[in-house]
Amino acid sequence: MTKIVYNSCYGGFGLSEKAINRYWELKGEKGPEYWYTGDLDRTDPILVQVVEELGAEADTGFSNLQIVELEAGTRYRIEEYDGYESIETEDDMYWRVA
Repeated sequence: MTKIVYNSCYGGFGLSEKAINRYWELKGEKGPEYWYTGDLDRTDPILVQVVEELGAEADTGFSNLQIVELEAGTRYRIEEYDGYESIETEDDMYWRVA
């Protein structure tokens, strides 16, 4: 199974200051002064661990981070509207045939 972190509310994906600090602590590095968390790999095991450990404390005032598990090898994409994200798999998509 693969765990994926996504934002389940309007606003946008983001990590709290506490979550950012924990992320870099677990990574064993000093984080950059300015860092755009939107570039994170949503399957990053450290990111997943931070969200699991901190729960709601990992959220910002504009995010509500959740984790979904998919079978390894499942094709997916993160759909976003006004910061609200959802995980969509091939099985969720309606295909038309020409």
